[in-house]
Amino acid sequence: MMRVRVATSGRELSARELDRLPEPDLEKLAAFLRSLNEVHAETAVPTLTAESALPKDWLTPEEDAAWANL
Repeated sequence: MMRVRVATSGRELSARELDRLPEPDLEKLAAFLRSLNEVHAETAVPTLTAESALPKDWLTPEEDAAWANL
């Protein structure tokens, strides 16, 4: 009989590993996950700021005319 390997998502694998993790390590893991979320939030702020600032400088008739021949 041939075995078929089913792809497992990262979330499913993580959930299985969580079930095996000792309770005292769960708080360490939660702290690590919070730190990852903070890093992603900090790196997203400049991008969001740029997205709102760029149209003021770039979406103008003068800019459209400057790039029209390209």
